[in-house]
Amino acid sequence: MTRFALTLEFDGTPFFGFQRQSNGPSVQQAIEKAIFATTAEAVTLHAAGRTDAGVHALAMQAHVDIAKDIEAFRLMEALNHYLRPDPVAVLDCQVKPDDWHARYSCIGREYRYRIANRRAPLTLDASRAWQLAQPLDADLMHRAAQSLVGHHDFTTFRSVHCQSVSPVKTLDRLDVVRSGEEIFIHAAARSFLHHQVRSMVGCLALVGMGRWRGEQIAEALAARDRTTLGLNAPSEGLYFVRALYPAA
Repeated sequence: MTRFALTLEFDGTPFFGFQRQSNGPSVQQAIEKAIFATTAEAVTLHAAGRTDAGVHALAMQAHVDIAKDIEAFRLMEALNHYLRPDPVAVLDCQVKPDDWHARYSCIGREYRYRIANRRAPLTLDASRAWQLAQPLDADLMHRAAQSLVGHHDFTTFRSVHCQSVSPVKTLDRLDVVRSGEEIFIHAAARSFLHHQVRSMVGCLALVGMGRWRGEQIAEALAARDRTTLGLNAPSEGLYFVRALYPAA
């Protein structure tokens, strides 16, 4: 068996999430199907993260064990052939040691949330950003976001369906920057709770609109109560950016 690490890019719009679902298409299912078409092997794909329905990825890391004797480049080319027309692409494929794991070897994950802060409807970027017509104060959002950075109990920003053992996480970075009509929220941590990024973004958007005081972000965090959450941002603006691993 050879362990292959795959770097994946995908548009999450037509999928019910990354993980295989019984009620609709998933990214995992599409890739496993392409692997079967290439190798005639029924395999299980393991990923660095489990994205929700509609969430996108710029460079998701995943791995799969394959018995067939095949070079990494040939595997990548074959998978990209069989993945058409699904909006999924294998950007890179490398052989890894047997003890390397896309999820458990990962020491950091980065997400980006994209807000289109304009009144005109989205055309080219429909389903790829959260459109908010009301002007947002990105500087105020950034200042408020810093109260979430660090080691905290993120119960308020955790989905009721979250399967994590503990709500305590360490958020390494949460930056809000404006670029023209777009606002980007960059989040980095070793791991995240289910809906954590979207929940944080939703509350920061309330601050940017002036509906929340900046201090209310810290107050919501301290409450450790999901009912104090102001808003959960939609999935279409969220992107898995990259997974980090120890240097070889």
